Amino acid sequence: MTAANPDVTVVMPAFNESAMLASSVGDVVKGLRERNRDFELIVVENGSTDDTLAVARDLVDQYAEVRLEHRVTADYGQALRTGLLAARGTVVANFDTDYYDLDFLEDALALVVATDGPAIVVGSKTAKGSNDERPWPRRAVTGVFTMILRLLFGLHVSDTHGMKVMRREVVEPYARAAKFGRDLFDTELVLRVERAGLRTAEIPVDVHERRPARTSIIRRVPRTLVGLVRLAFVMRVRDR
Repeated sequence: MTAANPDVTVVMPAFNESAMLASSVGDVVKGLRERNRDFELIVVENGSTDDTLAVARDLVDQYAEVRLEHRVTADYGQALRTGLLAARGTVVANFDTDYYDLDFLEDALALVVATDGPAIVVGSKTAKGSNDERPWPRRAVTGVFTMILRLLFGLHVSDTHGMKVMRREVVEPYARAAKFGRDLFDTELVLRVERAGLRTAEIPVDVHERRPARTSIIRRVPRTLVGLVRLAFVMRVRDR
């Protein structure tokens, strides 16, 4: 059985992931067991229209470390927030069903738990030493997005999406205060943490797609740009 307060909580959002969820959860559970980690893994099923919820329930029965949170509405950002607020671990890691890396988790844990360690460690797809094998249009969008965040918000790290490792008690108040979901929850969270004077850090990562992206760039870019304008207004009002 998992301890009431494990060392690590892995949060894994799942939307229409019935084909991949069992293998991804199995990989993470097996890997963390082999590393003798005291952990829990929270699957946050949100609004799936396939058998993802049923698969997640089977995984809860199969693995003592797995817990399930269910949201009716499909919203990636709110799924991350739900998992973070439900977590019991000292440290929380965000993984996706198609994007997880236990070596990154180990390296990030060493930073986060160190004396005066950062509140958040980001797995950066754009930092020196990273290897991003996604199609070039998606890499370009990530680069432009990061540039906007640095110019408009003063972001310190070079990425906000994807894998992250966080000290739960430190980060949780900013997750509760976050106003945005979908594509911008984790961006807002990192910005709020940095603006509070807390330190963030990054580790370069390898990015190998296990399946095509769910949302096309044509749909996502306008939605994200509008969201950034709204986020800038919210953050500016907050700083007054």
